[in-house]
Amino acid sequence: MTNNSNHYDYIIIGSGFGGSVSALRLSEKGYKVLVIEKGKWFKANDFAKTNWNLKKWLWMPKLRFFGIMKMSIFKHIVVVSGAGVGGGSLVYANTLPIPKTPFYKTGSWAALADWENDLKPYYQTALKMLGASPNPRLYDGDLALKQLSKNLNIADQFEHPNVAVYFGKENEKVKDPYFNGKGPDRVGCNFCGGCMTGCRHNSKNTLDKNYLYLAQQLGAEILAENEVYDVEPLDKATGKTGYKISVKSSTKFFKKKQHFTTNGIVFSGGVLGTVKLLLKLKLKSLPNLSDKLGDDIRTNNETLISVSARDNNKDMSKGVAIGSLLHTDEHSHLEIVRYSAGSGFWRFSHLPLAIGKNTPSRLLNMLVNVLKSPLGYLKIYTNSWSKHTAVLLFMQSIDSTLKFKRNVFGSLKTSVSFGVKPTPNIPESIELTKKYAEIVNGKATSFALESLAGIPSTAHILGGAVMG
Repeated sequence: MTNNSNHYDYIIIGSGFGGSVSALRLSEKGYKVLVIEKGKWFKANDFAKTNWNLKKWLWMPKLRFFGIMKMSIFKHIVVVSGAGVGGGSLVYANTLPIPKTPFYKTGSWAALADWENDLKPYYQTALKMLGASPNPRLYDGDLALKQLSKNLNIADQFEHPNVAVYFGKENEKVKDPYFNGKGPDRVGCNFCGGCMTGCRHNSKNTLDKNYLYLAQQLGAEILAENEVYDVEPLDKATGKTGYKISVKSSTKFFKKKQHFTTNGIVFSGGVLGTVKLLLKLKLKSLPNLSDKLGDDIRTNNETLISVSARDNNKDMSKGVAIGSLLHTDEHSHLEIVRYSAGSGFWRFSHLPLAIGKNTPSRLLNMLVNVLKSPLGYLKIYTNSWSKHTAVLLFMQSIDSTLKFKRNVFGSLKTSVSFGVKPTPNIPESIELTKKYAEIVNGKATSFALESLAGIPSTAHILGGAVMG
């Protein structure tokens, strides 16, 4: 190891789930580690109180919004991802499900190993590190899903999911309950529903509270608000002698640049960040990267449909972000998602739910639905949206893949490389939505791009860094 202060054994690009785990495990082995993160470093009071505070909620640097959630719109999908120290853990809904057996037996990886048994101990380690435990309380939105499970005669498929939240005494601060005092203080969850705008109560077990926190104690450094723009082999060829990493500010008008050297690199900026960077590097500094780069991107068939209850006595905002889950078949499940009271910005991105094979037919159906119940839909856009609305997240696994390529502007574009394209027009989801709406006496709306363009939204995307 060199004494150069700008030299590291490993540099990790991205501080989300992959980067955080890598930082801790490499630090435990005694390596000198630097984690580079383009987003900001948030403390509890830095998060937005509601999602109306767009500057603290959304990551849109061109508008000077440096929040925790990024939305990337493509031809085939809209991808929701995280930004900030802790990556997607800052904005995700805390759930930590373990895949069921059929997952391990599908896809190109199925025959490579006995994945279900090989990975089992590592899932347990991750659950322990993230302080996962079953959600202990059900509120109005969850209770309606539980009733739906009974109506469908699948009550045994309803579950309280494991979530990465500290469930101590509400609002009570305690010394680290997870790592024998080596971790940070935690505060008991008060079930406010604000998990996805950033937990302001220090109850959500985000990665900066576990993996990254412990890695720092072992010497790992974190450089926030910086973005990698070049990776160059020191030997101009194979990288056997190390790499030069060039970064620039991601939040300042004047882009200060810095340079580091490293023996090894972990690319962990999520699918979007990693694939975009690697495709750029392949053009010049890393030309030997696989020609398959950007291929085999996998996601789900998903719908995000909101059901707004017309009964004022229901409070859909109470609970953790996702507090209940219903397995509707071996390939599909339904989750109830919520935002905290006052977080009503999403209403302006939703349109009345409409079904159809193309945009004109969906628009026509939408108009018919509005004309049938104009006052019902008016209430959705004028009442407290988050207090009356449950977001139904329906996920269905599909055996198809997308491909990411660079366009002429250096951004990513998608194409379907295998199978059918993802779609939000899923009959099972529509039927479940109708039944749920009946239970809560509600009206359904969906994300505008699902209604207008038939483009599904997802936070679940894997692949792209393909070898071969």
